[in-house]
Amino acid sequence: MIDIKKNLLELRQHIKVLAKQYQRDPDHIKLLAVSKTHPTEKIKQAIAVGQTCFAESYVQEAIRKIQELSQQQLEWHFIGRIQSNKIRDIAKHFTWVHSVASLKAAQQLDHYRPDNMPPLNICIQVNVSEEASKAGIHLAELIPLAQHIKALPKLNLRGLMTIPKINHDFTQQRQPYRKLYLVQQALNLQDFNLDTLSMGMTNDIAAAIAEGATIVRVGTAIFGERIYDE
Repeated sequence: MIDIKKNLLELRQHIKVLAKQYQRDPDHIKLLAVSKTHPTEKIKQAIAVGQTCFAESYVQEAIRKIQELSQQQLEWHFIGRIQSNKIRDIAKHFTWVHSVASLKAAQQLDHYRPDNMPPLNICIQVNVSEEASKAGIHLAELIPLAQHIKALPKLNLRGLMTIPKINHDFTQQRQPYRKLYLVQQALNLQDFNLDTLSMGMTNDIAAAIAEGATIVRVGTAIFGERIYDE
């Protein structure tokens, strides 16, 4: 049986140890619990241990959970592929969107963001591995998209996100994250004022923290293997 309390406490301690090892402030590393495919009951167990930030990829599933947990003070992050027919719901129900990779998606998120809600926090998803199968924009497209998003009134451009190809070698895991960190620094020299790097998951969290991650997206190490319908 999965012990979510134990998993979260151990993971938080692990993040603190990694932060100290790589001269990072642990308070500047947000643990984002990836709850997609897991039932609300598991999320409640995480909430009971003080977890308040959760990530979802499937809009209808996420809305159901958000509504069921509406009495809780939670922060919901969308990390999945953005489908045009789901953008209205994403704009209305989430605090963060990590997977923006086109101007059209950004414009629609801005259009549908309710006026009575704070600006939607945005990360641009970057395909640092330059893989055809990966979502995200190429580096050559980044600055023009960032400029457009920065000008949209109901969006708040916070940073960059990436999902590199799977690699089990620690040194090689660090390379794409180092690349994204350097890209962020270059953008900040142009006054983009980005404060977020969303990178790192269960199997490469150490490499991500070593290279400056401010949000780590962890699911399996908290909730166990994902549950999918047959």
